[in-house]
Amino acid sequence: MKITKIILICLVLLFTLVIQDLNARIPGSKIGLFDLLTDIGNPQIRGTAGYNEPVQIYRLTGSGSNIWFGQDSFTLLSKKMSGDFILQTRFRFIGEGHELHRKTGIMIRSSKATDSPVVACTIHGDGLTSLQYRTHPGEIMKELKFTIKGPDVLQLEKKGNTYTMSVAHFGEIYQVQKLESVNLGSDLLAGLFICSHNNKYSEEAEFSNTLVFNTAPDTLLPYKTYLGSLLEVMDIETGHREVVASSPVSLQAPNWTPDGKTLIYNSGGQLYNFDLLTKEPTVLNTDFVNKNNNDHALTFDGQQLGISHNSEDAKGQSVVYSVPVTGGVPKRITEKSPSYFHGWSPDSQFLLYTGERNGDFDIYKISKDGGKEIQITNSKGLDDGSEYSPDGKYIYFCSTRTGRMQVWRMDPDGKNQTQLTFDDLNNWFPHVSPDNKWLVFITFPKEIPADKHPFYQRVYLRLMAVEGGEVKTIGYLYGGQGTMNVPGWSPDSKKIAFVSNGIFN
Repeated sequence: MKITKIILICLVLLFTLVIQDLNARIPGSKIGLFDLLTDIGNPQIRGTAGYNEPVQIYRLTGSGSNIWFGQDSFTLLSKKMSGDFILQTRFRFIGEGHELHRKTGIMIRSSKATDSPVVACTIHGDGLTSLQYRTHPGEIMKELKFTIKGPDVLQLEKKGNTYTMSVAHFGEIYQVQKLESVNLGSDLLAGLFICSHNNKYSEEAEFSNTLVFNTAPDTLLPYKTYLGSLLEVMDIETGHREVVASSPVSLQAPNWTPDGKTLIYNSGGQLYNFDLLTKEPTVLNTDFVNKNNNDHALTFDGQQLGISHNSEDAKGQSVVYSVPVTGGVPKRITEKSPSYFHGWSPDSQFLLYTGERNGDFDIYKISKDGGKEIQITNSKGLDDGSEYSPDGKYIYFCSTRTGRMQVWRMDPDGKNQTQLTFDDLNNWFPHVSPDNKWLVFITFPKEIPADKHPFYQRVYLRLMAVEGGEVKTIGYLYGGQGTMNVPGWSPDSKKIAFVSNGIFN
């Protein structure tokens, strides 16, 4: 019976793969996020596309003579897009290839015509990287070359008539080229492409972490209007991302419970348990506390939840409460406001939070029973995002005291405050892995004021050893406020949970 069952499972999996490949050739059939597979310019070998839904990976094959001069011949997997939007992916060529100038990447195109105006983020088999563009039908293709060779992380953004190509080797920050005053029209084709550069052969590439989404309009009112959300899980070693849920409303700040079964996030003032097995959310009861913001975290044993609520008793300012992880009537902890909760001591006896007192934002701790607050930092500017290491030896936090927002560490009594990051970006909310080896934090561009962490920005998730040192970029996303304000480590320290944003369709 066991052998028969195994054979049956294998047949089902094989049938699923066959159906996926058949769908790739059926006009109008969806392939993951995309709607249309097209052989542009009639290449001799027809292209194919497949999507492995469990791991959320695309495979694209195709031939074609070139994407150059005034005519193109290649395979495109696309969807119709309008307005301002971003395409993101991470790719790798399959096999050694037949031509140095086989090419793949992401593309925005006016039409399926062979001479269509186009903007493409193009990576060649020999590593040549360029922003290619044709602004009018039949025009000779032009390009802006990058100094980087063979990047595997790609992004192409349309904002009005400006196109921005961003590329990186996984682990590094983006290199960027910008193309302005290019009008491709309003209803565009956007997606993944491949070209063998030789009609005798077909080439193949694999794409992961692939997203296509509209971005926030300039007229969006922060904290009044919200974009949709993706709840995601990432493997910190490989950078592979898995979308576990999507929502047209704002989801924010997922915690991971110590049993590994649930994510806790906030949305619309409520807290929710998200079951990672069933992929279903349920409300976590916090009784009268119904304006929860994205400052919440579990005790190390997972029994209590610290939360921040914009209380009417405090004129709408944030107040810290605690509540059993199973829900119930919250207990008020801080009398003074605003107070924004961030972390528990390993023994569950103290809570850490940022408080604004006399115009300065500093870090405080307080007993789980409330009472007198204890000030830990006292510097000009903003100190925020405090969190104990699992062994209780240090508190990690972020501070603007040296100009940019940077990651710091101090003893539990506030002594020996030591800066750990020193770049010209803004590094927020360091979170310590359960095995006490790693810090993960969110990085905002230098154009954002150091004391702000707004919604809907082009941000990085970055990884660093707890003692400091080399910083590795592991996430490239559109997010910001609510993406990773709280500890989101999996119990085994192998994954993180976070939220990315956009208008997804």
